Amino acid sequence: MDSQKIKNIFTEGAITAAFIAESIAKHSNKTGIGGHSIFMGQVRADEVAGNAVTAIEYTTHQHLALTQMHTIREETFAKYPLHCLHVHHSLGSVKTGEICLFVFTSSAHRKPAIEACNELVERIKAELPIWGKELFDNQTHQWKENK
Repeated sequence: MDSQKIKNIFTEGAITAAFIAESIAKHSNKTGIGGHSIFMGQVRADEVAGNAVTAIEYTTHQHLALTQMHTIREETFAKYPLHCLHVHHSLGSVKTGEICLFVFTSSAHRKPAIEACNELVERIKAELPIWGKELFDNQTHQWKENK
């Protein structure tokens, strides 16, 4: 792990199934890994005040988000015996049913991978300056509350 390099976690639009599959496949030659944990956040077709969500438009303060994600990454590697930690978050418009967050952790054993993945998802939701605007079927929108 390069502790000095800040990784760009952002992807324009949805995170594709092909990207996710390729990310997983790249780890098949890393034979010290015994467990992976994966979280994929998907845009739901919620109904709000009688209007259906058709997409979420994600925006961020990129420099602040990447700097904070770097800190979270470093703290996670210090806390858990991980081999790998990957985070990808969408920017721009992501339609209902599409993936907007992909978190992937790997370790020698399942428990650290699972715990680190869960903690990462919670910290990303709570600490990163990423905002989502829900777009509705009636052409209106509202800022989404982060839950």
